[in-house]
Amino acid sequence: MDFSDCVKFANENPVTYIATMDGDQPRVRAFAMWFADETGFYYHTGTPKAVWKQLTKNPKVELCFYAPGDAGMMMRVAGSVEFIDDPALKERLVKERPWLLQIGVSGADDPKLAVFRVAHGEAYFWTMENNMREAEAPRVRF
Repeated sequence: MDFSDCVKFANENPVTYIATMDGDQPRVRAFAMWFADETGFYYHTGTPKAVWKQLTKNPKVELCFYAPGDAGMMMRVAGSVEFIDDPALKERLVKERPWLLQIGVSGADDPKLAVFRVAHGEAYFWTMENNMREAEAPRVRF
């Protein structure tokens, strides 16, 4: 198993549960991952949102991707977010997700639009097979 397996799993199962910290209170919510490639897992959010404030204060996150199948399989990823202020990337985002313009984003240069990725960390797959041996699941560092 290598990072390409993680990228493939994420792109096939883009709904991601992202855990952040709000002081000493964990917060989790579902995100629709934008895409994953060899440079990381990409997302976007709005700067007026609580999740943005949480991520800027503490960039450490855990991501959980789930494939429902028979008994289900999860991929858990621990890492830190990096905010990316790249005009070309934001143009691509608005082009690929035009619904952003319908929810209050004025365009790619809108300061309310934040793009972030998890580019470094550790991932592993969980199944019922290794349910009681989670610590033994092979890790992928990226």
